[in-house]
Amino acid sequence: MTQWVYSFGAGHNEGRAEMRDLLGGKGANLAEMAAIGLPVPPGFTITTAVCTEFYKNDRRYPEALAGQVRAALARVEQATGRTFGDRHKPLLVSVRSGARVSMPGMMDTVLNLGLNDATVEGLTNASGDARFAWDSYRRFIQMYGSVVLGVDHHRFEEIIEHVKLDEDATEDTALTAQDWHRVVAAYKDMIEEETKKPFPQDPEDQLWGAIGAVFGSWMNPRAITYRRLHDIPAEWGTAVNVQAMVFGNMGNDCATGVCFTRNPSTGENVFYGEFLVNAQGEDVVAGIRTPQPLSEAQAKPGETSMERALPAAYKELLHVRETLEKHYQDMQDIEFTVEKNKLYMLQTRSGKRTAAASLRIAVEMAQDGLIDEKEAVRRVNPASLDQLLHPTLDPKAARQVFAKGLPASPGAAVGAVVFSADEAESRAAKGEAVILVRIETSPEDIHGMHAARGILTTRGGMTSHAAVVARGMGRPCVAGAGGIAVDYGAQTLSAGGRMVRAGETITLDGASGEVFVGAMPMIEPQLSGDFAVLMGWADSHRRLKVRANAETPLDAETARKFGAEGIGLCRTEHMFFDPARIGAVRQMIMAHDEAGRRAALERLLPFQRQDFVALFRIMAGLPVTIRLLDPPLHEFLPHGAQEIAEVASALGQDVAAMERRVAELAEANPMLGHRGCRLGISYPEIYEMQARAIFEGALAVAEETGAAPVPEIMIPLVGTRRELEITRAQIERVAGEVFAAAGRTLTYSIGTMIELPRAALIADAIAESADFFSFGTNDLTQTTFGLSRDDAGKFLPHYVESGILPKDPFVSLDIEGVGALVRMATKKGRRVKPAIKLGICGEHGGDPASIAFCESVGLDYVSCSPYRVPVARLAAAQAALGAKGDRTA
Repeated sequence: MTQWVYSFGAGHNEGRAEMRDLLGGKGANLAEMAAIGLPVPPGFTITTAVCTEFYKNDRRYPEALAGQVRAALARVEQATGRTFGDRHKPLLVSVRSGARVSMPGMMDTVLNLGLNDATVEGLTNASGDARFAWDSYRRFIQMYGSVVLGVDHHRFEEIIEHVKLDEDATEDTALTAQDWHRVVAAYKDMIEEETKKPFPQDPEDQLWGAIGAVFGSWMNPRAITYRRLHDIPAEWGTAVNVQAMVFGNMGNDCATGVCFTRNPSTGENVFYGEFLVNAQGEDVVAGIRTPQPLSEAQAKPGETSMERALPAAYKELLHVRETLEKHYQDMQDIEFTVEKNKLYMLQTRSGKRTAAASLRIAVEMAQDGLIDEKEAVRRVNPASLDQLLHPTLDPKAARQVFAKGLPASPGAAVGAVVFSADEAESRAAKGEAVILVRIETSPEDIHGMHAARGILTTRGGMTSHAAVVARGMGRPCVAGAGGIAVDYGAQTLSAGGRMVRAGETITLDGASGEVFVGAMPMIEPQLSGDFAVLMGWADSHRRLKVRANAETPLDAETARKFGAEGIGLCRTEHMFFDPARIGAVRQMIMAHDEAGRRAALERLLPFQRQDFVALFRIMAGLPVTIRLLDPPLHEFLPHGAQEIAEVASALGQDVAAMERRVAELAEANPMLGHRGCRLGISYPEIYEMQARAIFEGALAVAEETGAAPVPEIMIPLVGTRRELEITRAQIERVAGEVFAAAGRTLTYSIGTMIELPRAALIADAIAESADFFSFGTNDLTQTTFGLSRDDAGKFLPHYVESGILPKDPFVSLDIEGVGALVRMATKKGRRVKPAIKLGICGEHGGDPASIAFCESVGLDYVSCSPYRVPVARLAAAQAALGAKGDRTA
């Protein structure tokens, strides 16, 4: 019989940390903590395999599940001495989700399950505290009603506020047992009115309702969005963890808290976290009460640390911190509860952290011998490096602080104020920079948090939902800015007598917690310290070379700064859009004969030569792959009467003739039209001019610097062997002429971009005339799928959300289809020419998953945009090392 349920705690641990795929991260780590002797309340895990079966079989459970759950629950009853549903000594449980990869706040939880009108009296007698018992009952009804029964959260808040008003109370803590009794009665009446059914009193019905809600939350919108943003497959599913309740809200000798074994923002090796006396877990992250620091050293005037309030539990927590970090060899995110001065561990997981923290933690752990250099390289998520490569606030700039909160996630962000996640997403989709401002964020805000440049909340601490999610996303965040008043209705935020309206610009400094009105100046990042150390380790382990796609001096210089080992794609058509050149380009295209084209090209030659001189200088002897002109003609045709008249005047022709010429050159599908080598074969003088500019520029730089550049001339859009033979002969003839005139030569190579399926299919024939292949996977994806990259955005997101495609194929390489063509062309090319150089120059060259594929195929290099060069360097190292696991930065 398949085992669907695994017990943990009280000496009966059926799981272990390595079983996270089956038990989820939470379940696997609860079993592991219990196994190494940490105080874990007993419970059991319903596996992720049940979630898979649940969705496969129309939300029905495996037949054996109910019996296994009853047996596991009986073990918990035996361990605790309490009975589920008993009116005298009731066992209460929590029901929590637990995917194999941490998804903080995305799925549902129910606490205090097992309470009803009878067991609440048993809890009162057992605890001796009627207020605690009835507060726990109202918490359970509120959570169960919202999570399981689908009642809007605000309906419960309205009832509490009404009772507070009657009692003239400002805080929940001021309400008595009788007040909570009234709240419970009102809750039950409201739920029956909303759902047409009474609130369930049978604890077993409650349990299965909560289990179903947790499995159901795997497919809720916020979880789907989170999985899409973090590339988590839907088929992984979630586990459900059922665990005996321990209570942090039974008095001042009780508490609950969240902590990290190191600072998740900076990576500093200090204990970091918050706790609340007399509280349950949801109180810490909700931001309704102000959390307190763990240690006395971190306490500010007026704050009470856990070290002072609960010294014995704090001392044990320090021991747990040391034990867990050594055991897992990684920074841990811990949840704990203290009940009557006894510490209980409710969760540990690899903590979400910023990129800067991830680097520091990995480097310091390696330097301290806790892990080795290879593991340090594997640990850091390459995509997270983007957080470090962009400007931060200039510390020398004059600062007038609007307000200050907690530095919840570092980095700086400038943007227009928006007050809703939906607006953040819609405005960001239009290219606008926005700052999402909320009183507090909830999991439903996930899409807007991802779209925003930064996040500002007026409630919540350093472990609040906003802080944890922002750090995981790499978004700057200022949390708990209590001095700011947010008015959603008026769409304003105010502080110190100053008001900012929706749409106005503010700046966040997530490193200091400061908020400024207007846009603050930025400075470039300094890529040294831990970054330099880790990248040095990565470079020592990677095999793939990393080049950059660049055609301007600024891009080339940026690429060199980030460690590029050459240029893998210089798109020469991008050089021709400059206002000083576009006129000559249009004259060349619109000319009726070769003489007209050559006249225009003669004007372009000095520009082109200087372009290549600049790139060759910056790259200082590194390879530079130059793609000859590949313009869809429509991008260069004159548009409008004025532009047509200007070209007509320059060519000495009348406007009517030019209009006819524009009509002649217009194409129904220009991306598959007269472009690439087809244009070079029709008008060979174009490629002759470019080849001359390349060789003359290279010779000039060789003479100037003594280091000869390494030009690699790439012929675009080749689909037949003969196309490459013709264009190669043109280039070699020009090279001979330039070298003869200069009395000097230099080494160069000629290859092609593989961007058509036919080119991949006949790669062996093409290889006979090519020194290298560069896979242009942007166009190869378009031509393989029959998709227009410019138009597919209208429906591709739906394809990904619906599971038709696992990812957007323009973002991450389609291994099954496009990848098969790359693999085939690689084998065919190397069969003919074993030493042929092979690379990839589409933007897939900066995508870690695509880079792993390039490593598996055996390509020689990847090329990507300059700012993705460090990402590619680290991803290439991880591909060589066989990286695996949950990288949490």
